[in-house]
Amino acid sequence: QVQLLESGGGLVQAGGSLRLSCAASGRGGSNYAMGWFRQAPGKAREFVAGINTNGGGERYAGTVRGRFTITRDNAKNSVYLQMNDLKPEDTAVYYCAAGPRVDLPFDYWGQGTQVTVSS
Repeated sequence: QVQLLESGGGLVQAGGSLRLSCAASGRGGSNYAMGWFRQAPGKAREFVAGINTNGGGERYAGTVRGRFTITRDNAKNSVYLQMNDLKPEDTAVYYCAAGPRVDLPFDYWGQGTQVTVSS
């Protein structure tokens, strides 16, 4: 069982930056691929970015590629999402997730952190 705790959300103006963090605790936290998803009001949850166990295999949604960067620090059992050039359409609750690989369904989810981008 893995527990995930996100932090770093908040309110930012368009064009600004935020860095989300996700700390994994429990058994084998560094042995999982990690991902970020988001859900805007009235919309389905969508994949944002993912990274495999060894830090490779990064994947991004087309809407964030070039603006967001996912990294991980296995020594700290943590994954990060650096978000630059934020847009109002990036407003959503952002969730951290863990699973066997970035191209497979994720098994564990955090509670989410709100990101609001004002125009």
